[in-house]
Amino acid sequence: MTQSQQPPSPGPLSPTEQRNPRSAGLDDLDTLGVLQVMNDEDHAVLAAVRAALPQLAELVDIAAERMRRGGTVHYFGAGTSGRLGVLDASELLPTFNLEPGRVVGHIAGGQAALVNAVENAEDSTGDGRRAAGKLGPDDVAIGIAASGSTPYVRGALEAAGEVGAHTVLISNNPAAPVAEAAADHILLDTGPEVVTGSTRLKAGTAQKLTLNGFSTALMIALGRTWRNLMVSVVATNDKLRERTVRILCEAADLSDAEARELLERTGGDLKTALVVSFTSVTPVAAARHLEDNDGSVKAAITAVSAEPGPASRAEPGQSNA
Repeated sequence: MTQSQQPPSPGPLSPTEQRNPRSAGLDDLDTLGVLQVMNDEDHAVLAAVRAALPQLAELVDIAAERMRRGGTVHYFGAGTSGRLGVLDASELLPTFNLEPGRVVGHIAGGQAALVNAVENAEDSTGDGRRAAGKLGPDDVAIGIAASGSTPYVRGALEAAGEVGAHTVLISNNPAAPVAEAAADHILLDTGPEVVTGSTRLKAGTAQKLTLNGFSTALMIALGRTWRNLMVSVVATNDKLRERTVRILCEAADLSDAEARELLERTGGDLKTALVVSFTSVTPVAAARHLEDNDGSVKAAITAVSAEPGPASRAEPGQSNA
């Protein structure tokens, strides 16, 4: 093999692949000792996520602005990172009544990789490019890779960037090679794992916290909550229907009977019931104001209040003055 045919140097190991001296004697410990070492190491996760919050806030604002004009958000990852992206995206529909296709998780190897390892799937740059093939300039592509070197993620970010989508890499490696394919790199600096290379531990926990924070803040920015209440929840079973009643009671300071009567008048729609409760409008008008304001209860109530006519009543504990 000539010098020009030599394979490229692998470069320095990602911190997630380095040995952790604090867990070197792991198999000499009793079970409690193992768990204590893991718990001690987990403290680094919160610090790593907190350090990334300013960048994460910028990403939320960018994603919210793009989604308001019809854009979508896409997660791309392999293995644990890919599963966490799919999990986060899939939970937004039942929690916030988010329409399918607005936030989408893509995992190398497809659905089969959610429960079984798909060999070599993460090594395909082409598969990543194909996964991002339908993105456009209003979309956001978020690559997730603990080592920051996953070819599938690189391919997805490169393809997304070529069409003008906003691209971000979330990794646990300060020197992540794939960062060059993204407009921004959100670093979660969790260091070496307790079990060397097992990124389902600190790296994965930090990624999950980051995705939870991103998607929840995004839904709040898009008006999918009312105060700290989950008012966009889809009441598809008895438990959720009862939760809807409790939320309306708490938010509007109504009795159980009053809340049930109001929900019956508004077809079981919690957001409509809230707008009716805090304004003088009919359920039909409340629904129209919600539609005109992207489903935001706060914006709909503000819009009603700006119209001539009787003033809206104050929230519990507040004054109309």
